[in-house]
Order: sequence, then structure tokens, then C-alpha cells
Amino acid sequence: QVHLVESGGGLVQAGGSLKLSCAASGTIFLVDIMGWYRQAPGKQRELVATFTSGGSTNYADSVKGRFTISRDNAKNMVYLQMSSLTPEDTAVYYCNRDQPLVARTYWGQGTQVTVSS
Repeated sequence: QVHLVESGGGLVQAGGSLKLSCAASGTIFLVDIMGWYRQAPGKQRELVATFTSGGSTNYADSVKGRFTISRDNAKNMVYLQMSSLTPEDTAVYYCNRDQPLVARTYWGQGTQVTVSS
């Protein structure tokens, strides 16, 4: 079992920055894939960014060049640095941990990010 806790959301003006953090506890594997997803009102949850244990990153086209995902395996943390935020980035952001070794996926409770124009 894995428990994920996000933090760092809030209200920010357009053009501003926020950094989200996700702390993981429980049964952790180094090969886990960490990611961030978001869900805006009335929309489906969508991938924002992922970070594999091998160091590969993947970003949604809408956030490329503005968001950066990073992870600290020693602390079981994953981060999402967001800059040049726009109102379209307003959503609940969810931390995700995919464990291919045991075929399980876990989600955090989500943190609200609101970008005002």
C-alpha cells in the first residue's frame, strides 16, 4: 500500500509560479513511475507530466516549457514546478504513483491550483 500526500496548491495570478510537492509513504519501489495529473471542472483527468526511475520525463504539450517535474528518491518525493501559469491551468492536481512491479497505481487526494486572470 502507498499513501500519497500533495501540497503546495493555492491561488496565483496569471504569469505566476507554484511548486507542488508529493510525499509518498508505504511500499515504494525505485522503478515506480511518478506523475502529476490534473482535472479541471467539467473535464476529464489528464496527464501533466511523468518521471520514470530511469530519468525519462514526459509532458503534456500544453505545459511543455513551463512545467518541470522532478523527483527525490531518497526522500520519496516528487515535485512539479509550474511557471507562466494561465487560467487554463486551473484544476485539481493529483499525484500519481504507478508500480509496474506489482501492477498497482495510487493517487493522492489532490491539491487545488487556481490561476486568476
